[in-house]
Amino acid sequence: MDKRILTTKGVFAGIGTLISEHLNFIGAALTLLTILMIVDYISGMLAAKREAIDHPDDPCYGWSSKKSIIGIYKKIGYILTILVAICTDYVIIKLLREIGVEYQTNSIFGLLVIVWFIINELLSILENAGRMGVILPEFLKKVLSSIKENISEK
Repeated sequence: MDKRILTTKGVFAGIGTLISEHLNFIGAALTLLTILMIVDYISGMLAAKREAIDHPDDPCYGWSSKKSIIGIYKKIGYILTILVAICTDYVIIKLLREIGVEYQTNSIFGLLVIVWFIINELLSILENAGRMGVILPEFLKKVLSSIKENISEK
């Protein structure tokens, strides 16, 4: 294997280790969110393919590179929003410690935003599964929607 590839992999592994070590629980939540974003993207492509099979003469159905790019931009927006939330946590907690207030956690907004996006991805995966013809348990959609609403209210 090329030495540059090994070096690049090592650098990314090191950065990932440092980030997850520093972020503790947020690192695990970010990993879960990343996996769900990939699953959502793939399930969206599969759902589009299924719809194209069901509606072969309708150009409104099927995989679209434009929709695909919009989905990628949306996920990049998730990452930027999480970055802002984590930076906000850092500033608030740093200021609290500077004025002598001890706070037990390193995350307030970052974790909430990540959990919000995790639930959003889970709902999207369920919607994609429904588009593929899967009969979804109604209680699961209700539970996820309820959790999402509770997070919004708090």
